[in-house]
Amino acid sequence: MPYYRRVGDIPHKRHTVFCNEHGHRHAEELMGQEGFSSRSALLYHRHSPSAIVAIEPMDDPIAGGLSADNPLTPRHLRTGQISGATDLFTGRTVLLGNDDVRISWARADGDGADGVAAGGNLYRNAIGDELVYIQQGSARLDSVFGSLQVGPGDYVVVPASTTHRWVHDGELAALVVESRGHIAPPRRYLSSGGQFLEHAPYCERDLRAPGEPLHEDGGDVPVIVRNRAGLTRHIHRTHPFDVVGWDGHLYPWALNISDFEPIVGRIHQPPPVHQTFEGPGLVVCSFVPRLYDFHPEAVKVPYHHANTDSDEVLFYSDGDFMSRAGSGIEVGSISYHPMGFVHGPQPGSHEASLSKNRTEETAVMIDTFAPLRVSDTARSISDPDYPWSWAR
Repeated sequence: MPYYRRVGDIPHKRHTVFCNEHGHRHAEELMGQEGFSSRSALLYHRHSPSAIVAIEPMDDPIAGGLSADNPLTPRHLRTGQISGATDLFTGRTVLLGNDDVRISWARADGDGADGVAAGGNLYRNAIGDELVYIQQGSARLDSVFGSLQVGPGDYVVVPASTTHRWVHDGELAALVVESRGHIAPPRRYLSSGGQFLEHAPYCERDLRAPGEPLHEDGGDVPVIVRNRAGLTRHIHRTHPFDVVGWDGHLYPWALNISDFEPIVGRIHQPPPVHQTFEGPGLVVCSFVPRLYDFHPEAVKVPYHHANTDSDEVLFYSDGDFMSRAGSGIEVGSISYHPMGFVHGPQPGSHEASLSKNRTEETAVMIDTFAPLRVSDTARSISDPDYPWSWAR
């Protein structure tokens, strides 16, 4: 993130001897992006974070059988038909993906605390950052940086290679975006020094980050590590959550979608005004309740548009999705409009908008700049009538 944080105990100078009250020297870890050329954090562990005692191969419980979208088909995915698992890692179902991103629906039905006690759900994604949008339930993201409490409407950015777990007491549902790189606020919102500019739709005050570090004991602790080859289980000699302090610009953080301030105009504004995040080969936008376009002759619903360079995925989180009226879209639905398909509002949407002065929808949009592949599960939960909904 673009601003500096300091948590717990750290020495006055970087890369100097730092001991506890018994003279035991803490192990310093530099966690950095793009080699030594971008954001980083310095973490101070009680024990070596490199001390592993076993390496175990493992099958991937959330591998997605993705194949080309042929024949080219717009889709309405009904996430309510997807069953869950015990935690937010094993409960993921891959729906769409390409070489830049993988989009999953995650549902955790069990008590996450049991999974934690069993030591089986510490996870580290070494491929790239994860963006998790919490749709239902409350949870706690525990990581080497500390704990972060999250709930409905929260975007949670988990930096690549962060050892973490999701703790929850009841049902949890989320949209998960796994990037092949780093997810950040759009560069046009930031100054050259990394501060949010005045025209940005959110700022540092809206962001939340972990507080005090965690301290957990125990030995032979398994951590599931994802890299481009698949999954591996590393058994750590001591618990990774042994950090006494850290500082830097790299850490997990959360932004609630309700804190995104919409940009409106006299006529319909294009999707880039809703952009919230960017990553390699993708952008993420937030649609929140806002005033409708106020030109006296404005067409308030989106115009038809052809995605000539991007696939569009839209998750419908809450409210009244007037531009999709009559299509079967509801809370929890995901629409997928691939490049090559001209899409727009459903029939009757314009007429229904004439008496309205605001929209009451909350939705998350993911645009990718390479074609998405479709999973077998996505095909199985696609509404067969959706492609014809504009012809009614």
